[in-house]
Amino acid sequence: MNKRKFIKSFALTGLAIPEFSKAMATEISLPKKNTSIPIAEDENFWSGIRKLYKIKTDYINLENGYYNLLPEPTLEKYLSIIKEVNYHASFYMRTRQFSERAEQNELIASFTGCNPTEIVLTRNTTESLDLIISGYPWQKDDEAIFAAQDYGAMIDMFKQVSKRYGIKNTILSIPNIPASDEEIVSLYERAITPKTKLIMICHMINITGQILPVKKICDMAHKYGVEVMVDGAHAIAHLQFNIPDLNCDYYGASLHKWLAVPLGVGLLYIREKHQEKIWPLLGENESVKGINRLNHFGTNPVHTYLALKYAIEFHHQIGAANKESRLRYLQQYWTKQVVHLPKIQMNTPADNERSCAIANVGIKGMKPSDMATTLLSKFKIYTVAIDGAGVHGCRITPNVFTTLKELDALVNALKEMAG
Repeated sequence: MNKRKFIKSFALTGLAIPEFSKAMATEISLPKKNTSIPIAEDENFWSGIRKLYKIKTDYINLENGYYNLLPEPTLEKYLSIIKEVNYHASFYMRTRQFSERAEQNELIASFTGCNPTEIVLTRNTTESLDLIISGYPWQKDDEAIFAAQDYGAMIDMFKQVSKRYGIKNTILSIPNIPASDEEIVSLYERAITPKTKLIMICHMINITGQILPVKKICDMAHKYGVEVMVDGAHAIAHLQFNIPDLNCDYYGASLHKWLAVPLGVGLLYIREKHQEKIWPLLGENESVKGINRLNHFGTNPVHTYLALKYAIEFHHQIGAANKESRLRYLQQYWTKQVVHLPKIQMNTPADNERSCAIANVGIKGMKPSDMATTLLSKFKIYTVAIDGAGVHGCRITPNVFTTLKELDALVNALKEMAG
């Protein structure tokens, strides 16, 4: 959806946001159309973006993959929504919440290119995908395929359903630096048997940032009658795509990451033809049909979902293409400076189509935990250590507000630590 259509959609639903858009327009310094500087390298533009965030200066935050802090305009609107819901209390919860949450569902459907009947808001990626894993109509001796590099919470759910229903889990290991898409696709294809029902894959592997060839894997799996569930926790508002174009059957994501929605908002996409066969986690309301029967919430913090529209607007103000190109530029800015150092081990592919903001770097002879501790205690750089599934290093995740000066500090720290 382009910006004009997006703003119009707010007006049609009575959710106009003129004061928010006006405030942002005065603070974001957009680049001139005739500039010779690529947007990703326009430091004046991105310094303007940084001013919209309240940045903690005690350390350099390079662990933005877990939870992206909200920009101040979004945070201010979120706080006002909390006050509004609190002011109306029970009256709001019994009247307005249902229609207004439905409007948010329409917005995220449009944002991801989905039919509103095939997408629903959840609390996070884990909830979304565990709904599918636990609710799938498993039969004894059915088989599922996933990778050791997949997210632990979903792996744990597959282990649980294996105990409950007697299914077999086939666990692969994805190379950190693959030679081609075909290497990845064939890895999954070789694991398929006549009993395989479901494959789980990452859109972007959370511990390395590697982007998998999702559509190619889905197209291959469907030839064998196998369904594919995608963990898209790090892809929404990070990469440019529409979910249906991936040809997957199920897709889950967390919106508190790259879309910078308040904590506690995720999404679940299910192709319409699969919806009726998935068992809800909680007691099913027979009067509710389609995908909505799967996300019974009861009393919930609805104000969190209502902030979604402002997060989407902020994303559109920056521009999806601008954001993706900047994030990739930031990652390559630091990785290109250290990749050739003798003791540096890069665990993320360098190709544009295989990575974006996230990269994982290790130092030979140093434990990831020691590496992360040293970065924080000595260099005041906050990261997260990854030590398992063939990945040994620190995940480095800049954001749109990260400066080149901060990345220079990382490069200097790595050079000293690997010296």
